[in-house]
Amino acid sequence: MLDGLAASIADKGYRATTVADIVRRARTSRRTFYEHFAGKEECFIALLSDTNGQMIRRIAAAVDREAPWERQVRQAVGAWIAASESEPALTLSWIRDVPALGTAARRLQRDMMEGFIVLVQQLCDTEALRAAGIRPVSRPVAIMLLGGLRELAATTVEDGGRIGDITETAVRAAVALLGPGA
Repeated sequence: MLDGLAASIADKGYRATTVADIVRRARTSRRTFYEHFAGKEECFIALLSDTNGQMIRRIAAAVDREAPWERQVRQAVGAWIAASESEPALTLSWIRDVPALGTAARRLQRDMMEGFIVLVQQLCDTEALRAAGIRPVSRPVAIMLLGGLRELAATTVEDGGRIGDITETAVRAAVALLGPGA
């Protein structure tokens, strides 16, 4: 059912997607859908929870913590962009649609942002980064980095571009925000 929702979001967007669209794409029944989810929003929350958890693991695995710090930043940003670009409609929906949903979606948004904040802080707490004079990343700086990446990705997709087009800008901004003396 999660794949059915993701496919419908890619085709027509979250707002235009109905439970009928989800069950048709999932080749299941409404009854089965409602055995698992109270409604479309609950299914969306499950999809985003799963997708973001996978994304965090993918980014963490992509970074060679022994590499020079700028390469580590490039690897992390590149993995974030690759994951976002693999499902641009879902990425855009996550950024634009979730804030307009209810309390459960807002809680999801905060929890997922927290997961990414912790990831950034962990990735930036390595010997290579400390040796380069990079201090631990504060929560506000991590939020600024993540918020900037998200907004740049969203506007790029809305303007008809590919998320991969922002790679160099995103890497330069992350290096400037995280680098020595920042």
